Amino acid sequence: MKRLMSFLMLLGLIGPIFGVTGCGSNAAPIAVEMAHHSTLPTEMQDAPERVRQAYQYAVANPEPLKNVPCFCGCGPIGHTNNYDCYIKDAPVNGKIVFDEHALGCKICVDITHDVVRMTSEGRAPPEIRRTITTTYGQFGPTNFK
Repeated sequence: MKRLMSFLMLLGLIGPIFGVTGCGSNAAPIAVEMAHHSTLPTEMQDAPERVRQAYQYAVANPEPLKNVPCFCGCGPIGHTNNYDCYIKDAPVNGKIVFDEHALGCKICVDITHDVVRMTSEGRAPPEIRRTITTTYGQFGPTNFK
């Protein structure tokens, strides 16, 4: 009887811990906005799906990509963040000027897809930036501002 009571008490202490952990893993992903592919120039529309999706994300979500550095070595061409790898200029009332750099850069596209994933998981911008820096910092310098 003592063993049964001890087991039940232990279960009463440990059970809620597993319950709380389980609840966090069932969280629904946060929807991520993507620009329609028709907003992209032909070169980006015809790119492999992963690259096209990165451009679509950049058009619809400039701030998350401006929040993270790029480590592909694109600093010498004036890029200061991952967004610059996709967009040269985005005037408020004008036509977006696209940068073709990410069409041929796997690191840029991988960084963007990691940002998309972490954003959909609900991670905060500082955590996303730290993770990108830790993951990609080994690949090259950055001009992040």
